[in-house]
Amino acid sequence: MRRILAPVLVVVLLSLSGCIWIDSYFLPPPEDTAQELYEAGMAAMDQKEYGDAQDYFSKLKDRFPFSPYSLKGELALGDAYFMDEDYLHALDSYKEFEALHPSNENIPYVLYQIAKTDVSMFKTIDRRQENIKEGLEYLYRLVETYPKSEYVAPAKEMILKSRRILAEHEIFVADFFWRTDQFGPAWHRYQYVVENFSDIADLRDYAIKRAEYSYFEYQKTLSEGERERIQGSWKLWLKQWL
Repeated sequence: MRRILAPVLVVVLLSLSGCIWIDSYFLPPPEDTAQELYEAGMAAMDQKEYGDAQDYFSKLKDRFPFSPYSLKGELALGDAYFMDEDYLHALDSYKEFEALHPSNENIPYVLYQIAKTDVSMFKTIDRRQENIKEGLEYLYRLVETYPKSEYVAPAKEMILKSRRILAEHEIFVADFFWRTDQFGPAWHRYQYVVENFSDIADLRDYAIKRAEYSYFEYQKTLSEGERERIQGSWKLWLKQWL
């Protein structure tokens, strides 16, 4: 009897192990828990495998939308995109987090990261600086709404950097008008720099000198009546800044 049972047990065991192998090969793996997905994402971030981190955090967000780990994963997803220099997706992720969780304790960080992402998209001074302008709006909100936040100090530094970029862009445009003998538009652009970026001393002083020269060149193209109309206001303006 024992001789008969032994081969039967071997066959049964082989059949069971075969089923297990088939199941593990063909059937999808069990779902990861929210905690496992979050921890896997953070581990990928530590290894600078940002694409993998994005996958983990995206799965966490989709599969476990009401988990506490999902909230942390949403924020980490923005960071993963930012570290991967995928700035457009980073902006979308941070802005979505702010819209969905406006009272969350991490909002100061989110505002700072949105601005930092916008500034990181800067390329050259000759282009339109819409991202810089948007970044400044978020920085001002951060400083005004959360004055005690740890991100206020770096935000103020970024404000100065962003304002210089905008001022340099205006100077670039004004200089273009200057070089092409369009002294009227040049004059107005230099005036704009002086009036709106007076805290940036070197650019302000440069713009004042160029504005003065542009004004006198511009006068040559005007009629006597037009010259008289603007001359008084120009002298008052110049006196204010000299």
